[in-house]
Amino acid sequence: MPFNHLRQPHQPTGRKHFAVLLDPDNLTEASCLHLIALTASHPVDFFFVGGSLITTDNQAGIIRLLKENTATPVILFPSNSQHIDRQADGILLLSLISGRNPDFLIGQHVLAAPVLKASNLQVYPTGYMLIDTGRQTTASYVSGTTPIPYDKPSIAACTAMAGELLGLRYIYLDGGSGAHMPVDPQMIAAVRTAVDVPLLVGGGINTADKAKAALEAGADVLVIGNHIEENPGFLAEVSALVSSYNVALDVHR
Repeated sequence: MPFNHLRQPHQPTGRKHFAVLLDPDNLTEASCLHLIALTASHPVDFFFVGGSLITTDNQAGIIRLLKENTATPVILFPSNSQHIDRQADGILLLSLISGRNPDFLIGQHVLAAPVLKASNLQVYPTGYMLIDTGRQTTASYVSGTTPIPYDKPSIAACTAMAGELLGLRYIYLDGGSGAHMPVDPQMIAAVRTAVDVPLLVGGGINTADKAKAALEAGADVLVIGNHIEENPGFLAEVSALVSSYNVALDVHR
């Protein structure tokens, strides 16, 4: 799985990646197929599937459509142990290290462990950090946790560092669905400096300028969700941006 090779430890710079986060509650079969068709000419690296609160039974159908119509890896983005689907290629095993709710630090993981152990899913242990970006999100409400303040990059850096020292192999900074602002580039840069593991950043990235700022600050993977569901054309913009960044990186090597 290419997700394993996003960034090697102690490597100061690396290629950038683009993940589209699909919320099963917000997609129809037609809209999912439309997005898949767009990726034929505007490629993405990963499809993440899931959400903080899933109220429909669409997830299995969305994953099946993705697996039947694209070779792009499908990675689960679960909010709890009930959202495991063996059709996917892998799962972000999210430990909510920005909060102090034991259920999302380890509790749901205990319930999921025997299912994951018996599956063929590739498991990606991920330190998940909610960042305050101007409004309460579904993730913070459902988890009962307080996001890291927007203007406290040192708290985010130390939290990420603790996650890495505990053995988590990825760090995910998330402003949440419908965030008013993206994660501050200064916070992204602080976390990037603090850890050697791959850094995923999402939430509130709804313009090419915001996407570029996150990449330049040190994000290894841009995660775009809501805005692509509302404006599928944005997929092409971000795909082109990530591609141009990687081309420039190759030229300078």
